[in-house]
Amino acid sequence: MNIKILSANSHLYSTQRLVEAAKKRKHEVEVINHAKCDIVIEKKNPVIYYRGHKLDHTDAVIPRIGASVTFYGTAVVRQFEMMRVFTTTESQALVRSRDKLRSLQVLSRAGLGLPKTVFTNYSKNVKEIVDQAGGAPVIIKLLEGTQGIGVILAETRKAAESVIEAFNNLQARVIVQEFIKEAGGADIRAFIVDGQVIGAMKRQGKEGEFRSNLHRGGTATVIKLTDEEETAALKAAKAMGLGIAGVDMLQSARGPLILEVNSSPGLEGIEQATGKDIANSIIKYIERNV
Repeated sequence: MNIKILSANSHLYSTQRLVEAAKKRKHEVEVINHAKCDIVIEKKNPVIYYRGHKLDHTDAVIPRIGASVTFYGTAVVRQFEMMRVFTTTESQALVRSRDKLRSLQVLSRAGLGLPKTVFTNYSKNVKEIVDQAGGAPVIIKLLEGTQGIGVILAETRKAAESVIEAFNNLQARVIVQEFIKEAGGADIRAFIVDGQVIGAMKRQGKEGEFRSNLHRGGTATVIKLTDEEETAALKAAKAMGLGIAGVDMLQSARGPLILEVNSSPGLEGIEQATGKDIANSIIKYIERNV
């Protein structure tokens, strides 16, 4: 098969591993910077050009699209779909997953456990917002943030009100979530490929850090999910329409709570923590579907 990996950086661990896995299984593979693709739209003849060359004879694409180029990256994926090319992440699922608020609404509708979340249209009544989220401490998240950036723990009511007011004055969209104390600064990442949990890890924030992101200095260890956690992770990926997903959950007194469903999860942390060849599973997923 001819596989294209849509990635802005061919040197990233995840991109390199996917290239290795595809070559190992005797496929032709090429890394394409989606931001440098040209889309040509005409009646019944969708075409993509990359560096002046027409991209035809493509069997499958693996989108590895960063949050900052979601709009254009999604347009490129949609164009490949119009060309009847299999994509491991569908364009609509990609758009859905990048909108934090919409994602939470989709997950809520699917009956999944979530931290209590409040969103307003720059409401001046910040005291009420904190109360609705269960009172201080609360987590305040920028809707556009990634990798733990733009996530703040406000430990007191006064701090929470000040942060929310500051973001409101900057016209920055935020959500306010209850703080799950019993999670102890840790979360679980379940990596799902084609309706199966391929691997799972527990990420622990460093000393004094409530965010568990590996980019923020957190550590990862392999974990065996409980039946309840595995069911929640699979249900979340299905609700979002994602064939490949990283489902982030908190362990709480009332069961697993879904934090986020990532449509372009990194491979480095999960492969190192579990020792599993996740990239190979993704290539096999393509083989089953093309």
